[in-house]
Amino acid sequence: MPELEWKAPAVADLMAIVDYISDDNPDAALALMEEIQGKVAQLPAHPKRCRPGRVEGTRELVVRPNYIVVYAETAEAVTVLRVLHAAQLWP
Repeated sequence: MPELEWKAPAVADLMAIVDYISDDNPDAALALMEEIQGKVAQLPAHPKRCRPGRVEGTRELVVRPNYIVVYAETAEAVTVLRVLHAAQLWP
């Protein structure tokens, strides 16, 4: 099974989202973070289950309609590249 890697921009994205939400609702922020981390943790077992990404060579995990995890996968690793709000453009 491939390893799971988080790139620094993806970790920063997740922390920024959690910080923003926690200003109004800390419980919701924690729940979203746990949901994202839980779904991402399942990717190595089924890396092709998510839709092809808008950028060639990537895939997109829709966690909720407004939150998308962009990742790349090889035989060795599933690499989380970004965690975005759906309104954000990437790259």
